Amino acid sequence: MTRTWLEARVAAFAAASALAAALPISAHHSWTATYLEDQTVSVEGEIVELAYQNPHAWLHVSSRDNSGRMQTIGAEWASPSRLSQQGVTRETLKPGDRVILTGSPDRDPAAYRMHLKRIERPADGWKWIGGNQPR
Repeated sequence: MTRTWLEARVAAFAAASALAAALPISAHHSWTATYLEDQTVSVEGEIVELAYQNPHAWLHVSSRDNSGRMQTIGAEWASPSRLSQQGVTRETLKPGDRVILTGSPDRDPAAYRMHLKRIERPADGWKWIGGNQPR
């Protein structure tokens, strides 16, 4: 049996649609939907973990909250590809490094998260400032 041109196109479209539907979707969120971008908070503490992964790297820091209790704060950073273009690799920051994070707080204060805009490591003066080259 031979297919007509139209039948072949419909079959190809159906196959492509099925493949596209099976692929995972990675949608990018709006920073303002998650964070209070018009506000700034700073946190000083020790790095617990650097999750250098897509779509965004995460820096987790142990710090005291306003009541003096230790909390782990998650700082959502840029993508690893963007960070590597700026000279930040997975070896740049290590657990135990004392850092000062500055960024926009999460809309939910109990979430202990921020959108990272600046990071400083006072021990050696290293800095990363919102998309600019590290210093």
